[in-house]
Amino acid sequence: MVHFDQELALLRNTLLTMASHAESSVKQAIRSLETRDYDLALLVRSEDSVIDRFEVELDEMAIQLLAKAPLASDLRLIAVTMKISQNLERVGDESAKIANRSRDLSQEPPLRLTAEIPRLADLALAMLKNALDSFVARDPAAARALIPQDKQVDALNKEIHRQLADQMIASPDTITRCLNLMVVAKSLERIADHAKNVAEEVVFLCEAEDIRHTGQGAGQPLPGRQPP
Repeated sequence: MVHFDQELALLRNTLLTMASHAESSVKQAIRSLETRDYDLALLVRSEDSVIDRFEVELDEMAIQLLAKAPLASDLRLIAVTMKISQNLERVGDESAKIANRSRDLSQEPPLRLTAEIPRLADLALAMLKNALDSFVARDPAAARALIPQDKQVDALNKEIHRQLADQMIASPDTITRCLNLMVVAKSLERIADHAKNVAEEVVFLCEAEDIRHTGQGAGQPLPGRQPP
């Protein structure tokens, strides 16, 4: 039992290391975009393979532990770890997409970023950080609180696309650069989606309730329960 607990702790710590890499990758991708740093964009792209390897390693560790898990809570932790690692791998993919667009944009004449892109980046990063913090703290209330923020991110992404479409109509010479920024905004929106997915997994881990596809966030009681 002691050996199993040690393996479970190693699984959790490996996931947290992966999460640190994923969060750092997003931050660096955004910084490369804002500073037009070609070399930093290339570094983010190379980091994606590191995150990919973490997912494979975690899956292998989790599969080995599934046969040994003595408690339902242990099974949930192992299953949730696999799902969170999958979402973190996809966060890494989106960071690489942002880095690719940043690399291309750094080779073009500067185009003023719409004011909402840095705001969207801040929201997506905050959601990712808070989702991971809720996992570390085993805090389902904090996880539920961030889920509704995804709608704000979606609305902001649509506004950015509208602004960039207007820019392309007004200045056709900016079309390629605007399209690159649209991809950046979409990737940030997807990062927020993955953060929401992580939060939903935290709720499942702590409460044994699957709230995916239910829209349940802060202030929304579970079916069959009365609000306090």
